[in-house]
Amino acid sequence: MRLRTLLGNHAHLQPLKDGRIRSPRVTLDFADEPQPHEAFKPFVRDLAFDCGELAIVTYLQAKAFGKSLVLLPVVVSSRFHHGSICYNSAHGELSPKDIEGRSAAVRTYSQTTGVWVRGILDQDYGVDSDQVTWVTCDESHLAEYSDPANVVRAAPGQQPDGLLGDGEVAAAIPISLASRALYTPPYRTLVPDPQAAAMQWYERHHIVPVNHLFVVRKSIVESDPESVVELVRMLRESKEAAGARSDLGIDMVPFGIEENRRNLELVIQFAYQQHLIDRPFEVDELFDDIRGIAGAAGMTS
Repeated sequence: MRLRTLLGNHAHLQPLKDGRIRSPRVTLDFADEPQPHEAFKPFVRDLAFDCGELAIVTYLQAKAFGKSLVLLPVVVSSRFHHGSICYNSAHGELSPKDIEGRSAAVRTYSQTTGVWVRGILDQDYGVDSDQVTWVTCDESHLAEYSDPANVVRAAPGQQPDGLLGDGEVAAAIPISLASRALYTPPYRTLVPDPQAAAMQWYERHHIVPVNHLFVVRKSIVESDPESVVELVRMLRESKEAAGARSDLGIDMVPFGIEENRRNLELVIQFAYQQHLIDRPFEVDELFDDIRGIAGAAGMTS
């Protein structure tokens, strides 16, 4: 079986992408998409890929709207988000609570990073995200979804980074978190000492916020479940071959239903509270379509 696959250049999956991990049953044809998030829209709207990475909030919305995609409990990317929102100190000092009654920019309201940021600000700093005007620069990946009333669209061509630099918003989640431009003076993270805050959060929750997980088209799960088991094997062996661990010894890409249960419970809670899904899913129902596969693939322990 040849599967058109959307997958970024993640270190723990490099053995899979460069051909060190192979299968006699499954061949992955990797799409030429340097920025996978830019292909999430055709993935959920047109089923443009057979399998690949997808933002977890995009998946939750896809499930809510009946899209034929099946979630595997295989994390593709995750990161701590206490440093993912910043402000321009040239326009005055801000604490997290200060953004209530003001505006903050984000690429899209349904962006998974934004969901984690708002959830953390609410949970740990008492910020009511409904009292913030969220300025977005793009629409949701799901055509069926409409943003809440406190979300407004920026003018065409504007991006969160520029809006923050011009002082049009009080805070912003930068387009590229890898860019350091918005993390040097006069820019500062809204959460003071974000690394220490993230470690304190980890000590309480014992999880790293998940961003992207692996999904497969439902028709493939139904027609050829053994190939899905083989796909899971390849993903697991790629992680093992790469030795994926952070400098802190934390598993950044956990594998398995139980290993991801608390993470999924929390992001579901945040997505529901932020009006992104109309009901909070149970974690187990996310995996209804792979009940017969999960045991064979070693995903239930």
